[in-house]
Amino acid sequence: MRTSLLVLGLAASLALAAMPGRAAAAAADVRCQVTLPDSAGAPVTGRIFLVVTRLVAGEPRLVRFGADSSYFGIDVRQWPAGGQAQFDAGAAGYPLRHLGDLPPGDYRIQAVLNIYTEFHRADGHVIWAHRDQWEGQKWAISPGNRVSEPQPWHWDGRTPAPALALTRVIPPIVVPPDTRWVKRIKIESPRLSRFWGQPMYLGATILLPKGYDEHPGVRYPVIYLQGHFNLGAPFGFTTEPDLPGAKSWARLKEEWAAGHLNMPEPPPNNPSNGALANVESGYEFSQSWRSDGFPRMIAVSFQHPTPYFDDSYAINSANAGPYGDAIMEELIPAVEEHFRVIRQSYARVLAGGSTGGFGSLALQVYHPVFFGGAWCFAPDPVDLRRYYGAVDLYADDNAFTGYTGRFVYPVRNGGPGNRLTSQETAVLGAEDGGLAWSNLGPVGADGYPRPFWNLTTGRIDREVVAFLKAHNLDMRDYLQRNWPRLGPKLVGKLHFYCGDDDTYYLNLAVYLMEDFLENTHDPYYAGSFTYGRPLKTHGWQPMTNADLVRIMAKHIDRYSPASEQPAPWLLP
Repeated sequence: MRTSLLVLGLAASLALAAMPGRAAAAAADVRCQVTLPDSAGAPVTGRIFLVVTRLVAGEPRLVRFGADSSYFGIDVRQWPAGGQAQFDAGAAGYPLRHLGDLPPGDYRIQAVLNIYTEFHRADGHVIWAHRDQWEGQKWAISPGNRVSEPQPWHWDGRTPAPALALTRVIPPIVVPPDTRWVKRIKIESPRLSRFWGQPMYLGATILLPKGYDEHPGVRYPVIYLQGHFNLGAPFGFTTEPDLPGAKSWARLKEEWAAGHLNMPEPPPNNPSNGALANVESGYEFSQSWRSDGFPRMIAVSFQHPTPYFDDSYAINSANAGPYGDAIMEELIPAVEEHFRVIRQSYARVLAGGSTGGFGSLALQVYHPVFFGGAWCFAPDPVDLRRYYGAVDLYADDNAFTGYTGRFVYPVRNGGPGNRLTSQETAVLGAEDGGLAWSNLGPVGADGYPRPFWNLTTGRIDREVVAFLKAHNLDMRDYLQRNWPRLGPKLVGKLHFYCGDDDTYYLNLAVYLMEDFLENTHDPYYAGSFTYGRPLKTHGWQPMTNADLVRIMAKHIDRYSPASEQPAPWLLP
C-alpha cells in the first residue's frame, strides 16, 4: 500500500526539480505492458507499481526511491487472469511526476501487483485496501503480491519497455523463532475484526531480562516501545556478534574519547531510521542487557499494522478503527498475563521515536494513570500549529506554502506539507488514505480517509482540522485544555528529545509543547526537554539504548512504593 513517508531523502526532491518536462515524443511513446498470468486464478483488485531504476544491483522493487529510481502506479479492478494492463506516459509517478518525464537512459524495471481485500466495515462503508500479511504494509515484500522478473530497458524516446509478466508470488514472511531471551505473541483482535469485517491481528515481541527463568517468583517492570512495524527484538537485541570491522556510533565515540580518532569533535550520531536510534549495535546492547548489575526489566514492542499504514499510532481513529482500545484492552493484557510484569502504573513506562514518539506520548496522555512515564524522541507533530513544521493547520489556507506564507516550503526530505508528498499520495492510490496522518482524520464520503488538504491545490480543509482538534489529536491543545484534570496525573512523566535540525521539522512543534509545559502550574509538569545542538537531525538520541534503560529504571525505582524496596527486580 505504501512505503513509509519517512524514508525518502533530499535526493528525491532534488531529482524532481532537476528533471526536464515531458518532451512531446516521449509523452506519446513511453509505455509498458504488464500481464497477469493465466494461472493467477480469480480476478484481482489492486494497484500495479512499475519500478524504474538506474541501479544495476538487486531487485528494483527493493531499492530506495530517489535520484536514480522512481515508481509509477495504476489501479486494476477485477483484473482477470490473462489480462493485460498498460502504463502510458500519464501514469502517476514519484519522484518523477509521470512516466512521460523519464529521461532517456539505461534502466532496469520491475512490476509489483499490490492485492487488495474488500472490507465491509462496521461503519457501513465498503472499501478496497491491502490487508497486511505481517509485513508492515510494505507492498514490495507483502506475501501474496505478484512480481515480475526484473528486465533491462534502454529508453531512447521511442522503444517501449519490455512486457512484464507477474509470474512470481511473494512468499510468506518468516517470523524469527523464539529464543531464551526473545518471545513473540500474535492474537486476533475481536474489536478490530468486528470493525473491519475480517480477522485482524495484533502482536508483540518480548525481550526478557537476565535471570527471568531462574527467579520464577520475581515480577518485573515493563518498557512498552512504540514505533513502525518491526519483527525484530526490542532495542535491536541480538546475541549474534557484529560483523568484523563494524563499529557502532557508541564504539566510535569511545575511541574518540580515548584519542584514537583523528577528529576534533565526536563522530556524529545521525541515524537515518525514524524509530529509536540504535546508537549502539544490537549486539552491544545485548551485552549490557545480559550483564550483571544491569536493571532487570521486560521490554515489549508492538505490531499493529492497519490497512492504511504500518502502525496505528496506538490510538483509536475513524478510518482505522479502535486500535487504541484493542492495544489497551486486548494486547497489553495478553502480554501481562503471559509474562511476569509488575501490573502497576509506576512499573509501566513508554518510549518511542518519530511515529513511535507520538504513540508513546498519546498512550501516556490518554492513559495518565496506567503508565508511569514516557520518553518521546522526535515525535510526530505534537502541536498542529506546526504540522511537520511546514503548516499551521489552524491559520494557514494552503499546505503548499510555508508558515511565512511567502514561499513554497523547501522540501528537505519528502515529508508532509508539500507538493512532493501529495504527489506520492497520487502514486500510491486513493485506497492508501494519503499521508499517514490522514488516516487519523475523518472518513470521506467514499469511505476512504478524507485528506487534510486538496492534493492538487493544497487548500486546507477546515472541517478536517476541526475534527482533529475535537478528537484530541493536537496533543498540546488537549493538554492545555485539560491540564487541571490531567496535570496531577502526569507530573514527572513527560520527557522529550529532539534534534534542533530535525529532518521533518518536528522540533518546531516540540518547542511549542515546551512553551506550554514549562509554564504550567498547579501542578508544574516536572518533566524534561532535551535538544540535540547544533544541527542534530531526525533520529538523534543523546544516550545509548542501554543508558536509556538505566534512566527509566531509576525513574521507576524513584516512584516505586516503599513495599518494593529494595526493588526485587534490581537483582545482582
